[in-house]
Amino acid sequence: MKEKKVDKFFLTIVILLISLGIAMFVSASLGFLTRNESIFYNVLFTQLVLGFGIGIVGMYFSFKIDYKFWRKYSLYIFLGSIIITGLVFVPGLGWSHGGAERWIKLGPLGTFQPVELLKFGFIIYFAAWLSWAKNRVKDFKFSILPLIVMLGIIALVLLKQPDTKSLILIIVTGLSMIFFANVPMKYILGLVFGSIIVLSVLVFYTPYLQSRVKTFIDPSADPRGSSYQIQQSLIAIGSGGVFGRGFGQSVQKFNYLPEPQGDSIFAVLGEELGFLGTVFTILLYSFFALRGLRIANRSPDLFSRLLVCGIVILITAQSFMNIASIVGVIPLTGVPLVFMSQGGTSLMIYLMALGVVLQISKFQRKSE
Repeated sequence: MKEKKVDKFFLTIVILLISLGIAMFVSASLGFLTRNESIFYNVLFTQLVLGFGIGIVGMYFSFKIDYKFWRKYSLYIFLGSIIITGLVFVPGLGWSHGGAERWIKLGPLGTFQPVELLKFGFIIYFAAWLSWAKNRVKDFKFSILPLIVMLGIIALVLLKQPDTKSLILIIVTGLSMIFFANVPMKYILGLVFGSIIVLSVLVFYTPYLQSRVKTFIDPSADPRGSSYQIQQSLIAIGSGGVFGRGFGQSVQKFNYLPEPQGDSIFAVLGEELGFLGTVFTILLYSFFALRGLRIANRSPDLFSRLLVCGIVILITAQSFMNIASIVGVIPLTGVPLVFMSQGGTSLMIYLMALGVVLQISKFQRKSE
């Protein structure tokens, strides 16, 4: 198929999201500056230099690589991502924080969170598998069974950390991919029902998940404990009013909001930019999803279609999970807001993944 120009509208949305994300991250991190100047500059270095800087370089190279490369080496990428994720359990190499083992130490460069690579590796391999199966995806053993096996392997690694939120995101992404691969709806609904049962069992046997569900049901139950973050987030968003306090003028990011530069960054955005700012941000993510799925629909083959779909759904689902939890629509998930929250690894991997989407967008066929 003849190569065309990159999808400029999608690229514009990505640039706007990244620009807004950098601005809000710097603003939300100012709380560190008042407490510990060295931590402030270390956080900026990790996010902007390692995350954004290396991410842009990775985005450029993934944009230049033919997307068929990812299909050719999909199995090796997936297996490699599982092995690297498992390294968090190696003494002396893995690093734990808050009772979770999710990071690999990189010496003076900080840490690396391999689950972000695992998400990307899963999407690449599952897209390759479904495109190989083609019409056979209507058969349970060529669509649902392989997905269950992959999710089972991933669950063994992630639940040990524990990292339930990443497992949920991977499940959502996998379900969206089989939907776009035209797997029979009865299989998809069956898998959705099965996933709900499994997650319900996890909540029943996992104390920290139970706490989050109880907080969601009654946010006022423990205002100084488990309910503290959601209450402070709602105060921040509510105090922003229609137009906000002004960029950089958040009060809640100073000693009130837990992780203002992390999970709670949308609350800082709401306080500083107001209702109009939050609506604009949500619209940006919505346009990102719609334009991304349009690229997927016009992709030259089934593999590229599913690859774009997986990447776009993963980023969109994670972003809206964060926003929904911060405003109290769903229980607190702890997932970062893509392009904005602290997380150099996440920013780096997602930028590289978007390079793949932009590369595929050059080969869009006309809508039928």
